Amino acid sequence: MKRKVIQQRWKKKLFALIFVVFCFGSFLFMQTRYNHVVGLVSLQRHFVSEPEVQGPKIAFLFIARNRLPLEMVWDAFFRGGDSKFSIFVHCRPGFLLNKVTTKSPYFLNRQVNNSVQIEWGEASMIEAERVLLRHALSDPLNERFVFLSDSCIPLYNFTYTYDYIMSASTSFVDSFADTKEGRYNPKMDPVIPVYNWRKGSQWAVLTRKHAKVVVEDETVFPMFQKYCKKKPLPEFWRDQYIPADTSKIHNCIPDEHYVQTLLAQKGLEAEITRRSLTHTAWDISNSRDHERRGWHPVTYKYSDATPMLLKFIKVSSLLPLQNLPFESTSIP
Repeated sequence: MKRKVIQQRWKKKLFALIFVVFCFGSFLFMQTRYNHVVGLVSLQRHFVSEPEVQGPKIAFLFIARNRLPLEMVWDAFFRGGDSKFSIFVHCRPGFLLNKVTTKSPYFLNRQVNNSVQIEWGEASMIEAERVLLRHALSDPLNERFVFLSDSCIPLYNFTYTYDYIMSASTSFVDSFADTKEGRYNPKMDPVIPVYNWRKGSQWAVLTRKHAKVVVEDETVFPMFQKYCKKKPLPEFWRDQYIPADTSKIHNCIPDEHYVQTLLAQKGLEAEITRRSLTHTAWDISNSRDHERRGWHPVTYKYSDATPMLLKFIKVSSLLPLQNLPFESTSIP
């Protein structure tokens, strides 16, 4: 009887031991599974909540009068840009890009808040460029800065344009020596000597380094403000005699000279590719349309926009040193 009681006690103890071991094993198993699940959840949260590291961006700087008439073309262009771009628009003072004045969400409220009144042929045009660059430089991710007019359209999609611009370490600035047209004012010397006077297209693409040079300039820009004044052109000016001595006529056209001359002054011309990435049509001397001959490039009309024209421009862009991501007409 006594032996039977002892055996029952041992059975109870053994059962209790087995139960404890089972519970402890189950606890370890559940703890391991819990840690694994927590790890997966944490990893998932990391990928979901952590912001994606953004790469360098292109700042598109539009110089416009009011609305952007070709905004829907740009809207389609920017849809493929993800987070690789920013937009800044210089309009006349007081003009707002709101839901009434723009249908594209990309341009909504993208006007700069300290715009200046632009007068063609005077330094206000390049002041608008400087205003745009100041705003764009506030974003440290902006690495390239593209000047565009409200009549520009993209010729290629965003991916091609982005890769092309970002693959170059230089600025794209159409620039060449200009001492024959009478735009240089000798009074600029010695601050701006004539051998640094340059001319080229306004539609440049600048690196961040060169954009900072433009914004921080306190020497060349004041000379343009002081000596580049638009003089009234006589009526029917094309038919009137222009004197050989043009030293007294200084229609400087600052936007075609400022950036080019500034970079020459700073000794940075080795860091530029001397061409614009924007196509413009200037060879219109044979045009029968009198309104299309003057101081601006041709404004393409609806009848001009044929597949043949677009093909010609894009085929030309495949030639060496002629890649043209943008198309620009004049600003009337």
